[in-house]
Parts: sequence; C-alpha cells; structure tokens
Amino acid sequence: MGYELIAVTMFSSMMVLLLTGQRVFGAIGFVAVIFALLLWGTGGSELGFSAAMKLMKWYPLLTLPLFIYMGYMLSESGIADDLYKMFHVWFGPVRGGLAIGTIGLMVVISAMNGLSVAGMAIGATIALPELLRRGYDKVMVTGVIQAGSSLGILVPPSVVLVLYGMIARQPVGQLWLAGVFPGLLMASLFIVYIAVRCWLQPNLGPVLPADERNVSLREKLRLLQAGILPFFIFFMMTGLFLMGYTSLVESSAVGAVAATLAALVKGRLTRTVLHDTVRKSLAVSCMFMWIIVAALCFGAVFDGLGAVKAIEHFFVDRLGLTPWEVLILMQLSYLIMGMFLDDTAMLVIVAPLYVPLVKLLGFDLIWYGVLYTITCQIAYMTPPFGYNLFLMRAMAPPEISLGDIYRSIIPFVAVMVFGLVVVMAFPQIALWLPQHVYLR
Repeated sequence: MGYELIAVTMFSSMMVLLLTGQRVFGAIGFVAVIFALLLWGTGGSELGFSAAMKLMKWYPLLTLPLFIYMGYMLSESGIADDLYKMFHVWFGPVRGGLAIGTIGLMVVISAMNGLSVAGMAIGATIALPELLRRGYDKVMVTGVIQAGSSLGILVPPSVVLVLYGMIARQPVGQLWLAGVFPGLLMASLFIVYIAVRCWLQPNLGPVLPADERNVSLREKLRLLQAGILPFFIFFMMTGLFLMGYTSLVESSAVGAVAATLAALVKGRLTRTVLHDTVRKSLAVSCMFMWIIVAALCFGAVFDGLGAVKAIEHFFVDRLGLTPWEVLILMQLSYLIMGMFLDDTAMLVIVAPLYVPLVKLLGFDLIWYGVLYTITCQIAYMTPPFGYNLFLMRAMAPPEISLGDIYRSIIPFVAVMVFGLVVVMAFPQIALWLPQHVYLR
C-alpha cells in the first residue's frame, strides 16, 4: 500500500471514529497507535510514549492550567459585574451604546482569561438581561454576545493560541502579540457595525432613559474604579512580560495570583469560589493535555509517512494551484469542519497536515496561527453545530428561540469574514508587533 493511501486511510478512520461519538483524544490516539504498530511493528508503540514525554518536557505547558485558573477565578468571583456597570453608565447615552459597551466588556474579559466560554457565560448572565430589559432588539443583542465572546480565543492570553503553539512548536509569546491587533480590529469592526446599524434603525438599540443618563461626572469617575482591578491584572500579567521582567510561564503565574488577590480584595474569595475554580481548571487542563498528546502522536505517524509532501505535490504540482489558493482552500475547510467540530478538535485533526504544509508553501506559521484562530471564531458561530450557538441556547431566556440565535449571527459572521480577508491581505497587522517587541 502506498503512503498516500495509508495517509487517506488514517484520516478516514479517524473521522469515522469521531462520528461515532467517541472522545476526541481517544479516537485520534487510537488511530495513531494502531497505524504505528501496523507500520513499524512493536517499535511503533514508542510513538505514544514519546509524544507524552515530549509534552511533559515542554516548559510553556505550565501556562495552560494557570491561564484557565485565572479565567475561572475572574468569572466565579463576579468581578465582571462591576465592569458592566461602568460600561452601562459611560455608553448608555449613545444609540446602541449598551451593545457597544458589551463588546468593550468582552475585550476586557478576553484580556484577562483567554477563554470564549467565560465571555459567553458573563455576557449571557449579566449583559443579555439588561439589554433586553431596556428594549434592545433580541436578535441583534444575541449576536453581539456571541460575537463578543469569540474574542476570547484571539485577544491574548488566548488559550487556543497556546494550544496552537504547542502543536505547531511556535513561541506562544509571539503568537499572543500577533493576536493583539487582529483582535482589536475585530472588536472595532463589531463596534462600527453596531453603531451604524443602530444609527440607521434607532429602535434596535435605544438610548437610556433621561433619568438613567443624568449621572454626575463625579459618579462616572467613581465607576471607573471598576476597571482598576482588571487593568492591574492585565498589567501584572502581560505588561511585565512585554517589558522583559517575567517569562511567559512566570507571567501566567503572576496572572493567576493577581486574579486570586483581586477576588480577595473584593471579599469574594469564598471556599465555594475557590473549590469550583480549581475543579473546573483541573478538568479543562486534563482534557487539553490528553488531546495534545493524541495530536502529537498522530502527527508523528504522519511525519513518518511523508504525507505532507504528498499533499503538497497533489495540490501544487498535479492541480497547479498557487500557494495562496491552497491557503484559501485550507481556511474554507476549517469553516466547513467548524459546522461539526470545536476548535480543539479541528486543530488536532488537521494540524499534522496543515502546519507542515503551510511551512512548505512559504507562509509564516505565526501569521497562520492568527488566521486559524479567526477562522475558529467564525466556526464557533456557524450552524448547525457552532459551539457558541449551543452555549447561547443553553443560557438564553425562553423568549429567544433557536431561530433567533441562528439569525443573529449572520451579520457578525459577515463582519468576521471581512476581518479574516483583511488580515490575510495585510499580514503585517498580525506580524508587526511580534517583530518589534523584545521577547525573552
């Protein structure tokens, strides 16, 4: 059997197992180990062990549980509530102002936790009831919260970019920096869309009533104090890292400690909060580690087969496609897979194929990591099985139907596709910052 056919058989077997509902790491790891044994005999059993040891020896892995802990601590301790009150007062007098403030809230939350789930939970429980109570269009605000929460996987410290860095063997610090400007670009595009839409259709996002708008400047400035703790956490974590005082792992530890101290200062560090935070952090961290081990093992078998060279030969030599056309096909395949899989599963399934191929085609792997993450944002909101769609359905009040949720994401998906095209056309949006900042 030729190695091209072996590679196709491996990929097909993995997809069949995933369709049976098996856990992602179990399906991928099983296929990798079985094919390793069939190809190289008993010596192939070392591939899984080597993948696990490679993961355990990778020092930046320590950042993963620390950032997950930080995100859950901020979510469980209710620090986001204070932030939303601040945005409520400052942006309320503008048409669509509370929706714009919700995007601002999501950016701040993203800069503190790196998880889409945390942003969705905060937006659906804090922002959504307030927006509906003040007469905002339910379809628009549902889309606002889904789109805003997706920023959590792009704005640093992004856990998805940490996973990509582990699998693609790229510096996580550079990936974080590469996500800054694309993340701010995406948030700005959301804000522009909301502002223009509410200006054209004022009934979608009415201004606050006069009695709620009449807040003294002194009170507004006092409410700004809600942003001090999040800014302190962000500075302690990211600022010290960019200035060269801490390494990547040290900055994640500083962020986790700062989030805990913030909850303590607010008087919200109860035993229940600490227990829930640690339990959820452990569960998510273990899940990610098993998936990464399976991905590394699967990738090792693919590398041994030389499958990447075969794929490059097929697309470039046989089909005559240019590197850019191949890259666009890759992104389209991510969008299709995103209808059925989450971001981690997509990365694990195609990373052994796409990451080496991107390198062979001459593209920058840091830049491609940002493209992958933006595509994951879009896939999170793509029917029928978009991750954010189901999270929103579980958290939304009864008056918001599944049809409302599906309709709400159409304009935001269009905005995100436009943002993806912009970053593809102008790679320096992602690459300028990592190229000009000193990294330890």
